Amino acid sequence: MTKHFSLLKLLGAGIAICVLPSYVLHQSKAYQKSTEPPVITVNVSQVADKLHSPTALTFPGNGDIWVTEQSGLIRVIKNGKLAEEPLLDLRSKMLKVNKGYEERGLLGICLHPQFKSNKKIYVFYSATTTGKFDHKDVIAEYKLSVNADKIDPNSGRIILAVDKPDGNHDGGCIQFGPDGYLYISFGDGGGQGDKHGDFGNGQNINTLLGKILRIDVNAGSPYNVPKSNPFVGKQDARPEIWAYGFRNPYRFSFDKTSGDLFAGDVGQDLWEEVDIVKKGANYGWRLMEGTHCYNPATGCDIRGITMPITEYSHKEGISVIGGYVYRGKQLPILQSKYVFADWVGKVFYLQKTGSNWQRGKISFQNIPPDLKIIGFGEDQAGEVYVLTNADTGPENAKGSIYKITKN
Repeated sequence: MTKHFSLLKLLGAGIAICVLPSYVLHQSKAYQKSTEPPVITVNVSQVADKLHSPTALTFPGNGDIWVTEQSGLIRVIKNGKLAEEPLLDLRSKMLKVNKGYEERGLLGICLHPQFKSNKKIYVFYSATTTGKFDHKDVIAEYKLSVNADKIDPNSGRIILAVDKPDGNHDGGCIQFGPDGYLYISFGDGGGQGDKHGDFGNGQNINTLLGKILRIDVNAGSPYNVPKSNPFVGKQDARPEIWAYGFRNPYRFSFDKTSGDLFAGDVGQDLWEEVDIVKKGANYGWRLMEGTHCYNPATGCDIRGITMPITEYSHKEGISVIGGYVYRGKQLPILQSKYVFADWVGKVFYLQKTGSNWQRGKISFQNIPPDLKIIGFGEDQAGEVYVLTNADTGPENAKGSIYKITKN
């Protein structure tokens, strides 16, 4: 089973030091908590409310904000007000999301790096499928016509569709990297313990599930695989894979300055983690959950595994929500820090000290204390936004967007 909440289960923190005899991790006195940095207190301002479970947002460059609602609409925030008419209504293309607990739906949006000239938009949504699968996850491309304020849902082209055996662990993040290629996150297929196949999907490089992918949407039909991808030309491996060994990398982002890819990977029942994702690297699932053996429960072989930069236990949260390295100007105190959260409403930051990452807490002053955090956004100036929901059901218009403004 997965977590009993609306959409998510994702990120983490805490510093781990592994003492490893003969490549084997004995669970788990290897984890040592570092001195915690000070709490950073910030104010936030509400940008919009009355949204149906806002999952992701993007900025088209004209002052508007586009936000995806889990149920299938892309809404427009114009001049600080939520427009009645959606930019795009994908509900006819999608499966109908359930009331209450749900991880499927419209989960991701991003703009092409040349959006200003080509007007291309990319979305990640869940659709019906046939056979033994629960649903399929679709990445589709749409194009905004000149001077248009609405997109025909039948005008898109499907870039990639992947069948999923269970109704959870979709991943759902899509972002263009500094290299101009499209990166996509997929969860392990769902269920509990990654029991699909002999070794699970996370460690199986012949499936796209449990992976972060990299593809070229500027060539091919419907895409090309960059020749520099790590598994190109290798037998029994999908060439689209950039990195593997993930359970549910629900949110990832690129640091505007360094280009590093940060991902929050949702754990099973004990540990949440944050990774810096590198080309061809293996992040452990289902062999490991964070820095701890999972399957097998003890004595796992960690050779070739890239450890998270931080983790935290379920004594502190239950579902990590990946965020952004802050590169804005309004809050110098957050500069160069990775801002992320847990679904339960706790907000954290990571700061690098030497070769290690330390985790601190962020306190939001003027925000309701019971909000669930389901995503982050970043504008062109590097300022960070927080997507929240006051209820677990995507059918309830209790979602809000806040901008971190000052300390």
